[in-house]
Amino acid sequence: MTALLNQLQQVGPLVALLDVLAVAAVFYWLLGIVGGTRAVPVLRGLAVLLVASVALGTLFQLGQIRLDALDFLIQRAILPGFVVAIPIIFQPELRRALERLGTSASLQVLMPHHDAEEHDQVAYAISKAAADLAERRIGALIVLERETGLEDVTIAGTRMDSSVEVGLLESIFVPGGPLHDGAVVISQGRIVAAGCVLPLSDNLRVVGDRGTRHRAALGITETSDAVAIIVSEETGSISVAQNGRLLSNFSEERLYRFLSATLGAL
Repeated sequence: MTALLNQLQQVGPLVALLDVLAVAAVFYWLLGIVGGTRAVPVLRGLAVLLVASVALGTLFQLGQIRLDALDFLIQRAILPGFVVAIPIIFQPELRRALERLGTSASLQVLMPHHDAEEHDQVAYAISKAAADLAERRIGALIVLERETGLEDVTIAGTRMDSSVEVGLLESIFVPGGPLHDGAVVISQGRIVAAGCVLPLSDNLRVVGDRGTRHRAALGITETSDAVAIIVSEETGSISVAQNGRLLSNFSEERLYRFLSATLGAL
């Protein structure tokens, strides 16, 4: 820290400010890339492990008691392991970051768009489509992305980038269509992708005798903070999965109120 301060004193204050801002912009952009996936908890865990390793190493150097075996493990195994582990763990995110460098989409990461006025329309479209599909006994699975990004789910689906409309949602889940068996993912008031495959939950106590759609809805809410709306083709009922829990017996009005509150909290 002392050496850094001495170097900053030797250069002009404007140059130092630009240097700090450039580094902050790079880190902000990288966090925007990683923030679009479920790799954020992994990154937090790596950060905690790194800080703990550095803190222990500093204590070993300053303290009177040396734990040679633990010190060797930290200096020769854990810290070098980061160099190898990070590219492997974040390979999809690093690939997407390089892809975005060559497109104008990089500017969208630096300036995310949030339109609170669309919340009511999105809540209405989802609740109306779910009620219509339930009445016709057509199964559906709709996922609302929240703070945890779902790019690693949508990248394997069919990209759409469409507005959330009642007719469009209903047409996606019509039996026999190419996308009706997968999930629709909605993010920031847009249909990002359809036909997405979600991780299945192993919590049979909550799932019970329900089908794959309910297992998939629970699975995505167990690994992220997303909210999933399920329409059962067997019973014609509407359910909502959130935080690994399953809420049942939603009417159109109740679902609309729930979605309005959920979207308003974003």
